[in-house]
Amino acid sequence: MAVDRPTRFAADLLESAAVEGRRESRSAKQQLDYWARLGRAVSMHESASRRRIEAVLAGKLELSDLSGTERLVVNAELDAAIQGRGAAIAFGWELSAEGITTVALDARGNLVEHRPDGSEEIVAASTATG
Repeated sequence: MAVDRPTRFAADLLESAAVEGRRESRSAKQQLDYWARLGRAVSMHESASRRRIEAVLAGKLELSDLSGTERLVVNAELDAAIQGRGAAIAFGWELSAEGITTVALDARGNLVEHRPDGSEEIVAASTATG
């Protein structure tokens, strides 16, 4: 049996896994393992259906040309890609380079104003304790 390795997951995935895992009598870890294995199997399954799905994702085929099940897979892949990309993009830096002041939460939950000159100011301190 393979040995588990410590891994970090996005908080929303862990929360969803905990909720779904309770319904399926699995722990959050077991649910994440299940989803990962399911995704791996779908991604690795080479078939005409998979090739059509990849063609839609590459913009070479219309979504309407797929079956309902294939569209479901395309939508799931797009959703995962959007969420992953959205978590990795730092819009604040891009907007700051354009001279736009932004406001965002910091790691402590404070609302912080980020100015194009690089200065920052807490505009609302977190009231959370812990």
